[in-house]
Amino acid sequence: MVTLSLAALWLLLSGYFIPLILTLGVASITVVIWLAHRMDVIDNESYPIHMVPKGFLYYPWLALEIIKSNLAVALAILRGSDALQPQVFKLKATQLSDVGRVTYANSITLTPGTVSIFVDGDEITVHALTPGAKKDLENGEMGRRVSLLEGDVSVSYTHLRANETEAALVC
Repeated sequence: MVTLSLAALWLLLSGYFIPLILTLGVASITVVIWLAHRMDVIDNESYPIHMVPKGFLYYPWLALEIIKSNLAVALAILRGSDALQPQVFKLKATQLSDVGRVTYANSITLTPGTVSIFVDGDEITVHALTPGAKKDLENGEMGRRVSLLEGDVSVSYTHLRANETEAALVC
């Protein structure tokens, strides 16, 4: 679906309707999809296609959070050094997949006043510039929204970790 959407977008923006170019484009798309499928690189981790529809709700919310945090950091800077109280703390990540945790950590970093320093399992080390930024993260709204974005995560048996067995997995 994404491939067809991108191909249609290219067609509309390029304006090339020459049959040879269109045929070569369709052939190259087909070969790339076939190769990717044959190499078994199409899964929920390499390209989390399952997150795309829910992203239409999450990313506008994240953009609003970025704007609000930007204003909060600007006000803290204008208030002076008393408003800036940098601190490092650990935050529990409730996401089930690596993609979910990385999305959460990246969302934290995108938000002004906070930076994800390190992700270790289900724990994210965060640097916050102000107490308000720390409080906003600790209330869990961003984590909850990323978990909703992540959705139901199924385990791919082609990507089992060395310490996991099929009996320990819940699918």
